[in-house]
Order: sequence, then structure tokens, then C-alpha cells
Amino acid sequence: MNRVSLPGIVYLIIGIIVASNRGYLGDLGTVSHLLSGFLAVFLWPLVLLGVNLHLAL
Repeated sequence: MNRVSLPGIVYLIIGIIVASNRGYLGDLGTVSHLLSGFLAVFLWPLVLLGVNLHLAL
């Protein structure tokens, strides 16, 4: 049985909060917005450093 660790859950929650505050999770209707939101959640430290993860496909 696979378990998700507490640090992993905390990392994802912080990622969702950061991505939401920076506008990555607003409109997920297109593939590019969906991918940008996904990347922002998992790469949230880069978002805090000012890296733009908005994709233009």
C-alpha cells in the first residue's frame, strides 16, 4: 500500500495556494492554462522566485 507523506501533502497545499494567488488556477479551460496550472503547483518555488510559467501553446 502506497502512502503519501505529510511533507508531500504540505508541499502540494502550498503549491496550490501559491499558484492560486499568482493567477495560475483562474481559468483552466484550455490546455495551455491547464498545463501552466499544473506546473505552477509542482514548481511553486520557481514561481516565488519570479519565473513565469504561463505557457502559450
